[in-house]
Amino acid sequence: MQTDNFKSVVSKYNVIFFDAFGVLKTHNSLIPGIEKTFAYLRETNKDFYVLTNDASRSPEELAASYHRLGLMDIQPESIISSGMLAREYLGLKVSDGTVVYLGTEESAHYLQTLGLKTLSIRDLDLDNIGEVNALVMLDDEGFDWNVHLSKTVNLLRRRNIPVVVANTDRTYPMSSNHVAIAIGGVADMIENIVGKHFIRFGKPDAQMFIFAYEHIKNYPAVGKKEILMVGDTLHTDILGGNKFGLDTVLVLTGNTQAENVEVKIQSTGIIPTYICESAVVE
Repeated sequence: MQTDNFKSVVSKYNVIFFDAFGVLKTHNSLIPGIEKTFAYLRETNKDFYVLTNDASRSPEELAASYHRLGLMDIQPESIISSGMLAREYLGLKVSDGTVVYLGTEESAHYLQTLGLKTLSIRDLDLDNIGEVNALVMLDDEGFDWNVHLSKTVNLLRRRNIPVVVANTDRTYPMSSNHVAIAIGGVADMIENIVGKHFIRFGKPDAQMFIFAYEHIKNYPAVGKKEILMVGDTLHTDILGGNKFGLDTVLVLTGNTQAENVEVKIQSTGIIPTYICESAVVE
């Protein structure tokens, strides 16, 4: 399999959309050398945004997590999170009652900024659910997977309410060789058990890309041919970018590994414009 040089690819575009996990970082560290990419983007005056299905924290906290790892270029205004779309939807659809959430207290930021009454699934009393008007799945942490997922199933069996999934990712990279189950994978399981359709936000949904496109500094002067989507997952980053009309780069530092990339592309029919070893500019 032949791969492309990332610097040669990125030089052709004025705006770069990056996925986060598997492209810029793993669970607790940066992809080695990724700071060189942002130095190059600064030097060449290219605009960039991080399009992430991570709804575990606010854009401010997500940016701070990069800063703690030594990458100072990413600021809150550079981050487009699927949690922002979920918040927009809930602001239009839910005006009263209680919104129950799966996730950490930090992830509940997206609900609390709407002024909604929020309650962790951990604190929900199944004998007192009359005021629950929505359930939001935000993060895979902050609850007991056995006790509280069973509670979630029973809530949805008893109460006919909308369920919003703010992160469609099924897994996320913990290291170069290991992944963890993300809240999107949890949502798939619960949806199958209760037999209801959930509302999902994040890549590959076009709404995520529309939202990001409208937040570009020079919108609407920037054309889609000037934008590059960089991701590590065919079914989210690459499929979403392709459907929105963007050129795409599949990098091999996350969910898609070099040893099986050709098989995955052939079996899915999802074809990136380019394949690169990483998003590091050498």
